[in-house]
Amino acid sequence: MGIINQPHDKFFKEMFGNVDLAKDFMTNYLPQEVLNVVDVETISPQNVSYIEGNLKESFSDLLFKANINKSEGYIYFLFEHKSYPSKKVALQLLSYMVRIWEDKTLKHKKDKLPIIIPMTVYHGKKGWNIGTNLSDLMQGYDELPQDVKKYIPDYKYLIYDISSYTDEEIKGNIQLKIVIKILKNIFSSDEEFFKIFKEAVEVLDKLEKQEKGIEYFKTFIYYVLSTRNEVSLKDIYDLVKEVSVERSEDIMTIADKLRKEGMEKGIEKGIEKGIEKGIEKGKLEGKMEEKIEVARNLLSIGVEIDKIMKATGLSEEDIKKILS
Repeated sequence: MGIINQPHDKFFKEMFGNVDLAKDFMTNYLPQEVLNVVDVETISPQNVSYIEGNLKESFSDLLFKANINKSEGYIYFLFEHKSYPSKKVALQLLSYMVRIWEDKTLKHKKDKLPIIIPMTVYHGKKGWNIGTNLSDLMQGYDELPQDVKKYIPDYKYLIYDISSYTDEEIKGNIQLKIVIKILKNIFSSDEEFFKIFKEAVEVLDKLEKQEKGIEYFKTFIYYVLSTRNEVSLKDIYDLVKEVSVERSEDIMTIADKLRKEGMEKGIEKGIEKGIEKGIEKGKLEGKMEEKIEVARNLLSIGVEIDKIMKATGLSEEDIKKILS
C-alpha cells in the first residue's frame, strides 16, 4: 500500500518548487545561450498546473515566471515519471504552452505572447531515445523543401534524462545533487539506492538547523516509503539511525503523523514486514539495551505488545516496564 498518492509528483513539486533549488538547477543545467537571456534571479513559481486527468499519474509540471531578454517570460518544467519515455512529449508540451499563452494573453488582455522555454525532466529505467523537435513527430517533414518547412510550426524542447547521468554530470550545490541522485536511483537495487539514501540523510541532518531541514527530511521519507514497496518503516528507521540518532527520532514523528492522516493500515503492514525481516535476519538478537530501545520505538508508533515480544524476544513483563 502506498503512503501517499502520486509520490513522484509530490516529491518533484516540493523539491523543484523551492526557488533556491530551482535557481540552482537552472544555473547549472540550462544551456549557456539560454542563461545569457534568462535572469535567473527573477524567477518566481506560479501556482498553476496544466496536466489533467489520467496524465497526472505519469506527469507533473511547474511553471516559473522570469525576465527573459528583459521581458516577462516563463520557464515550463514537465516531469515525466514513467519508466519509459513518451513519444509525443513535444506535442504534449506544445498544448501546455498554448494554454499558458491563452492564460497570459486572453485573461490578462495582452497583445503579445510571452516567451516560454520548455523543458522535460525524466528519470525512467529506459533512456530517453526519442527526438526533441516537434517535427520529429511529423511524417515526411524531413523530405519537405526548406521553403515549405517555413510554413509548418516546429520547436525544440530541453531534455534532462537524469537516469543516464554519471556522478560527474550531476552538478549544483549539495542539496540539488542529492535530489537528483535520489530521482536517478529511486528504481535501483536496494544496495545502490540505500547508499545514496544514507548520503541524503547525512546532508539533510546538516540542514536540521535551517527552517526547512526537517520538512525536506520528511518529504524524502514519504517518497521512499511510497515508491519502494519492499521498504518498511523499520528499514528506514534502522538505516537512518546509523547516520543520526536525532533523525531516527524524527521517524517516530513521521509515523505518528502518517497514522493521524489515516494511513494506519499502510504503516502496520510496513511494521509487520520490518519485524518479519528482523526475525529472519536476526537483526534484533543482541544486548538487552538494544532490545529495549527497539521495543520502545515500536511502542511509540503503536505496535501491539505481542508483535514486539515476537520481534525482540522480550517478555510481556519487560515491555510493560517500558510502558510504566
